[in-house]
Amino acid sequence: MTTAAPQIRILEAYNYSEQVRRAGQALRGGGIVILPTETVYGAAAVLTHRAAIARLRALEPAAGHKPFIIHLASAQEADRYLGPVSDLGRRLISKLWPGPVGLVFQVPPERQAQVAQELGVPLQEIYEQDSITLRYPDHPVATDVIAAAEAPVVIRRVPADANDPGSAGMAGTEVWADRVDLVIDGGSPKYQKPSTIIRVRQSDYEILRPGAFDRRIIERLLRTTILFVCSGNTCRSPMAEAIARRLLAEKLGVAQSELEAKGYVVLSAGSFAVAGARATPAAVEALGPLGMDLTRHRSRPLTSELIRQADVIFTMGRSHAAAVTAMSPAAAGKVVPLDAQADIEDPIGGDVSVYVNLAASLQELISKRLAEKLNL
Repeated sequence: MTTAAPQIRILEAYNYSEQVRRAGQALRGGGIVILPTETVYGAAAVLTHRAAIARLRALEPAAGHKPFIIHLASAQEADRYLGPVSDLGRRLISKLWPGPVGLVFQVPPERQAQVAQELGVPLQEIYEQDSITLRYPDHPVATDVIAAAEAPVVIRRVPADANDPGSAGMAGTEVWADRVDLVIDGGSPKYQKPSTIIRVRQSDYEILRPGAFDRRIIERLLRTTILFVCSGNTCRSPMAEAIARRLLAEKLGVAQSELEAKGYVVLSAGSFAVAGARATPAAVEALGPLGMDLTRHRSRPLTSELIRQADVIFTMGRSHAAAVTAMSPAAAGKVVPLDAQADIEDPIGGDVSVYVNLAASLQELISKRLAEKLNL
């Protein structure tokens, strides 16, 4: 009689870090661990442990011996497996990862051979002809466990019927529970579709498998997006958004209405915002004489999707930077204080003169930051 693998409801565990270490140790020891991702659950193993890979393939013999998709704990790890990467490839990495996207890169034969030798694995385990598929999942449990494994991790998706949303917390256990060593229950996947697979070319890309992100979403994410963050999104950040939009249009020599067509988006949000609030009357009055209209502004809460879209996130204070990184630790490299010297104080409660002075300060700071961060 076979015994089902232990299951851990990791998001409810008081000793989260200890459970992550347990899963990482199981992988390093040649075990198979079912992990959650933002799309599906999958059975994970360490690529360099040959017995574990044999067990992983035995879970689904019909899948044959096609190469595995290597799952990363950070975007920087991709360079370990790749040769030269085009500017478009770098942009896809920076804009779509972490996320429900697998990227297929072309890798020169000599680089493939070098990587396979360094890892001590057959080349055909990770490369298919001239390419490799890599994925950086947007799920903290998955990336924490992958990092804890301290070795390349590959994941094979559990059978589709086990990913039914109604039983997503137990995904995979019905079919493979007695053939794996540990099951990590990380709750229901964020998306109810598999990851999108994209082939990266020198100057364009091809969607090989539609999934959680369609072309419309991908194109939107690939735009250059500037995000300003304050607390309530009724004073500082909407003023900064309006000022930045005007400055950006002037630098590009286009009307503000043409910015999106040129590939630029300027947004603002609040780390403690309530959706739908109007800009404060003083903010509207301060920007009016400068030709900027905030009367149609409505506040927007900060979300992980906004953070994902952004190329650069200008924050008004340290608390706002902390809010961004708490929501998305992988975005830390995007966060830039608008004023490097001090927090920009909230003008709420001040008279119009306070807002006028703030507008003047924001114009100077934003012009400087656009030049520094976007070469504009």
